[in-house]
Amino acid sequence: MSIVITGATGQLGRIVIADLLAAGVPAEEITAVVRSKEKAAGLEGVRLHLGDYDQPETFAGLFRPEDRVLLISGSDVGRRVPQHAVVIDAAKAAGVAQLAYTGIFGGPEADFLLASEHRETEQLILDSGLPYTFLRNNWYSEGPAYIGDLAGIVERGAIATSVRPGGRVATAPRADYAAAAAVVLSGDGHLNKAYELSGDVAWTMEEFAEEVSRQTGKKIVHNALSPAEHKALLTGVGLPEAFAEILVDVDDAISRGRLAGTPGDLSRLIGRPTTPIADSIAAAL
Repeated sequence: MSIVITGATGQLGRIVIADLLAAGVPAEEITAVVRSKEKAAGLEGVRLHLGDYDQPETFAGLFRPEDRVLLISGSDVGRRVPQHAVVIDAAKAAGVAQLAYTGIFGGPEADFLLASEHRETEQLILDSGLPYTFLRNNWYSEGPAYIGDLAGIVERGAIATSVRPGGRVATAPRADYAAAAAVVLSGDGHLNKAYELSGDVAWTMEEFAEEVSRQTGKKIVHNALSPAEHKALLTGVGLPEAFAEILVDVDDAISRGRLAGTPGDLSRLIGRPTTPIADSIAAAL
């Protein structure tokens, strides 16, 4: 068995590799696809392959029929489908044993802007005829509006989103999603399956604010902005307008309950409860 991880220098990819090694997968059986050797610091021991989604020739001859491949979705929103197609085409040419993909919660039913590229990628994989595993990740607890901005939230005394009061999101930390990826890559019984991965508990922005208040001793509130106010806030701190629209649209999806599902796939895969948001807050603090 050989496991190939694309986007291996990203935060998720690094944790997946660490989990595979901890599970006893020999380092020589893991290939990390990296854009440059400079970015591969800390991945010593595993095999390295220089590959760039924007340079199809760098994937020529990478894969073998026995490979299990994890395609970690790219971060270049708006250009991801052709980038992902490069990996899918190379995997199809080799006839790999498994192509796992980190998509988005809801899969073909996800109706928000950010989901469109994930839906298209899943269809490309289905059309390829390769054995697949879809890892449909919900929001990360480390998201930029949550743990990722915890210092700012504490300083301001507020979390500002356009999620309507009562809207719930079932987040999990990156480490939980990585653990699930390692399981489906190193174990059996996961071919041609789609897993809806989310935290065990869906929480509201008000509950998040209350928990930060409890742990810090400082009063934190949730400022529920209008979509227009939220977009203006995001563009005002330098985000491109198109990306700001996507983030505002995600908050609308949360308000509509599209990211509140707790089917339990994630906890079943990793063999333990998912990490509560309170624990993620404590670790970040």
